[in-house]
Amino acid sequence: MSTKNTTQTFSKIIRNKRKKVFDHKGSLLWLTGLSGSGKSTIAYLIEEYLYESGYQVIVLDGDNLRQGLCNDLSFTLNDRAENIRRVAEVSKMLVSIGVIVIAAFVSPIKKERKKIRNLFSNEKFYEIYCAAPIETCIKRDPKGLYLKAKNGEIKNFTGVNSPYEPPIDPELVLNTHDLSIKECLSKVVQFLKDSKF
Repeated sequence: MSTKNTTQTFSKIIRNKRKKVFDHKGSLLWLTGLSGSGKSTIAYLIEEYLYESGYQVIVLDGDNLRQGLCNDLSFTLNDRAENIRRVAEVSKMLVSIGVIVIAAFVSPIKKERKKIRNLFSNEKFYEIYCAAPIETCIKRDPKGLYLKAKNGEIKNFTGVNSPYEPPIDPELVLNTHDLSIKECLSKVVQFLKDSKF
């Protein structure tokens, strides 16, 4: 499987800073949305905010995991399901030791996201929908993937030649086409405070 259409991203928190005792419960914040909806950008901002607030936190990013753990998978619906299954299981292990996991994945199919939810209690799982019209995502197209998909260079690309099923009842919706990145972070922070995170 090729990784040429994925881009690795990096945490702002270096490894040796994570060497501290966990003094909070783990949980999973699952960010879903189309490519270009802002998932990864928002995920890393949430991570930085929570870390600076004293939480042990990590981002699992779709492109990053496809560089290693999931580099044997394609983008067919079956392989996407397996990709999400692996991420959910890794998240479950991390949450069990008190880590707050922020997962940023397109995760286009509702039944697959429901399986993730079923692995966690309601107190530990929060689905966050990064909502942006496909026109906005195409206009942003930070990786040039929509153009490649429209030109037939990428098959099974969500929103072009593969479906995306928006969440029906997520814990939080971020209208990333209307809100700035900072406004999105503020909404997440307020949500976490209101939910007694």
